[in-house]
Amino acid sequence: MPEPDEPGREPRAPKPELEDRVQVGPWRRRTRRVAYENPWIAIQHDEVDRPDGSPGIYGVVHFENVAIGVVAVGDDARLLLVGQHRYPLDRYSWEIPEGGAPLDEPPETAARRELAEETGYDAGTVRELFRFSLSNSVSDELGVIYLATDLREGTASPEPTEDLAIRWASLDDVLAEIDAGDIHDLMTIAGVARYALELASRR
Repeated sequence: MPEPDEPGREPRAPKPELEDRVQVGPWRRRTRRVAYENPWIAIQHDEVDRPDGSPGIYGVVHFENVAIGVVAVGDDARLLLVGQHRYPLDRYSWEIPEGGAPLDEPPETAARRELAEETGYDAGTVRELFRFSLSNSVSDELGVIYLATDLREGTASPEPTEDLAIRWASLDDVLAEIDAGDIHDLMTIAGVARYALELASRR
């Protein structure tokens, strides 16, 4: 198991390892092969001995990026949301600005870049809110959520895969949309909830 990340350093997802006979906690990996890969993910097929000693298989989705999310708060305390159609779900989604940081890039740098690319806003202040693991039963994906304030408007430059809309909403309205299920993106739910808890603790 990798050592915990030091404060202030980016989390690092493990690179795919192809060696056989590796102990992984109570599991023992007998073989590993990459079933599919592209520049962003690799799907690893492992033959394993389960914790009870019985043979089995395990599929792991390895990510080449750290997931990044930004809770962007304007001077009027409203939150900046990004809307887009999500291909895997075939469903529209309102979210905080999100993206990925290559494993050798500081995640704060990626957070500033993703915020500017998706919304056109630069942040005077960016502060880490928390780190997380996402879908950890099948994936090694790690992530960081940031709080961005002192926003300055600019010009968005989304990627070719992104057809984006943006809107501002009060924290109460966003929490109501989460409660109603209209906002269903987990990074957004977690990021906004953590921000709301931080505000409540100051009162």
